[in-house]
Amino acid sequence: MNLQQKTRLSRAEALLSLCLIFSSVFFGPCLSWAQSETPESITESILRLADEDRDVVETTVFALGESGDPAVLPILEALRERSLYLWFNQEEVRTVVIGRELINRGDVSGYLVQEPYGGAAMKNEKGAPLFLPEDQLESIRLSRRLRIKISPMLDRLRLFSPDAATRESAATKVGLSGDPEALPMLSKALNQEKNRWVRFSLTEAIGLIRLTDEDPAVRKQAAETLGNIHAMDSIPTLEARILTTDDSDPEETDIAVKDAIQEAIQKISAWQVWTRTVETIFSGISLSSILLLVALGLAITFGLMGVINMAHGELMMLGAYTTYIMQEFFVAYLPENVRNFYFVFSIPLAFGVAALFGLLLEKSIIRKLYGRPLETLLATWGISLILQQGVRQVFGAANVDVASPDWLTGGIRLAVGIQLPYNRLFIILLSVVSVVSVYLLVLRSPIGLKIRAVTQNREMSACMGIITERVDAWTFALGAGLAGMAGAALTLIGNVGPDLGQNYIVDSFLVVVTGGVGKLAGTVGAAFGIGGLNKLFEPGFGAIYAKVAILLLVILFLQKRPSGLFPAKGRHIDV
Repeated sequence: MNLQQKTRLSRAEALLSLCLIFSSVFFGPCLSWAQSETPESITESILRLADEDRDVVETTVFALGESGDPAVLPILEALRERSLYLWFNQEEVRTVVIGRELINRGDVSGYLVQEPYGGAAMKNEKGAPLFLPEDQLESIRLSRRLRIKISPMLDRLRLFSPDAATRESAATKVGLSGDPEALPMLSKALNQEKNRWVRFSLTEAIGLIRLTDEDPAVRKQAAETLGNIHAMDSIPTLEARILTTDDSDPEETDIAVKDAIQEAIQKISAWQVWTRTVETIFSGISLSSILLLVALGLAITFGLMGVINMAHGELMMLGAYTTYIMQEFFVAYLPENVRNFYFVFSIPLAFGVAALFGLLLEKSIIRKLYGRPLETLLATWGISLILQQGVRQVFGAANVDVASPDWLTGGIRLAVGIQLPYNRLFIILLSVVSVVSVYLLVLRSPIGLKIRAVTQNREMSACMGIITERVDAWTFALGAGLAGMAGAALTLIGNVGPDLGQNYIVDSFLVVVTGGVGKLAGTVGAAFGIGGLNKLFEPGFGAIYAKVAILLLVILFLQKRPSGLFPAKGRHIDV
C-alpha cells in the first residue's frame, strides 16, 4: 500500500470516527430510546413493577421517572395513589392496569380500568369501557419510602407535558425543590421549549438550583441570570444566601458572588416597583370602569329624570341573580360544550329582566311621585328592602356561586409579574361599549331627542306631540336595564348575594353627583377620578380609610362646585 492510499484510508477513518461521534452525541439518546424504550419494552418494565424483588422494582421506578416520557405519568401517579393492579386475563397473560375509582355493578365491586402507559381507557371486545371485578386484581404496592420519592419524579416528567400551564407549574416546583439531580431534565426541557413563559420558569428553576452549587463561578452566573430575568420568586432564596454569610459559616466567601446576589436583588426590587405601578394603574382603570358601569343607569334615572332611586342597587342584584339562573339552566339542560357561553346570553337577559321590572316600577309607583324627591327616596328604599327579602326567601341568605366562563379565566401576561385578567378587561370593554351606546342613543337618535326634550321642557314637549308619560317609562326602564347589565358583569369579580347592591349604591351616587347631574361626560370623568384616587390611596390608607378620604375630597369639591364637573340644568316637572 503506497503513501497516497494510506493517507486516503486515514482520512476515511477520521471521517467515519467523526460521524460516529456526531451520531452518538446527537442521536444516541433517541436511538437508545428507540431500541430500549419502545412501548413493548415499556410494557416489560411495567410488569417488573410487580416483581417480588424490591431492588428490581426500585430500579424500574427510577428508570421510568428518568425517561422524560410524559406518557409514563399515569403509571407513577397510580403507584403513588396505590391504584396500580396486576391482572391475569382469560389467556392467563399478566397485564398491569390502573383502577382509580371503585364502583358497584349489582353485587360486584370493581374498576373501569385504564392503560398504564398513557392512561387511556381500556375497552372490551364490544368497544365498551372494560370493567374488572375487584377480586380479579392484585394490588401493586410500594414501600412508603419509594412512594415519597415518586413525587419529585412526577414534577420532572410534567416538564414535558403537552399542556403549557402544567409545564410551567412543574418547572416552578422543581426549582423550589433545589434538587441538583433535576438539572439535566430541566436543561433538556429548556432546550426544546418554545413557550416564552415556560422558558422563563425553566430558566428561573435552573438558576435557583445553581445558587447552591459548590463552584462560586456557577453561583455568580446563576445570581446574574435571576437578576436579568427579574425572577421575583427568587428573592427569598437570594436573601437567604446573603444571610448565611458570616464568620461561622463562610458559605459565600467570594465577594464577587455576594455582589452579584445583591445586584440581582436590587434589579428585581426595582422591577417590582415598576410592576406595582402598572398594577395600580390598571386596577384604577378597572375600578373606574366598574363604577362607571354601575353609575351609568343611575346617571339616567337620577341625572336626566331627577328620580332618587334607592333601589338601583337591587336592580343590579336582579341582573346578578339572572346570571346565576342562566348558569344553572345551562349546566342542567345543555351539553357541556356550550355551557361556557351562558354569560353571553346572561348580559342581554339581565338587561331585559331589570328593564322590565323598572318599567313596572315606574308605571306603578314612580310616576305618582315625580317632583316629590323625599317621597320617591322613601318609596324606592322600601322597594329595595322588599327585593332583598324576596331574594332571601327564594335563593337563601347565603351568597350563590357564579363561575366565570373558561374564556374569561386567566389573563394576558405582558411581562414578568404583570398580568391583565380577562374578566377585568371584559368589564372595561363592556363599560366602553355601554357609554358609547348610551351616548349615541341619548344624543344621536330620535329617542334621545325626545328624552332631552322632555327633560328640558316637559310642557313644550307635550305641545309638540311627544307622549311624555311613555318617554318617562322607557327612560326609567333604560336606566334599570343598565343597572341589571352592571349586576351581570359584577358576577365576574365578586360574590352574588342579597346585599350586592348595597356595596355600590353610595359610590354610584358619588359618581353621578360629582360628575354633574345629567351629564354623561361628567359621569365618565367622575368614575375615573374616584376609581383612580381610590386605588392610589389604598396602599397607604387601607381600603376603609381610602373610601373615607375619597368622601371627604368629594365633599370639599362640591363645596367649590356644587353642580359637579359639568353643570347641567335640572328637571322641572309640574305636579
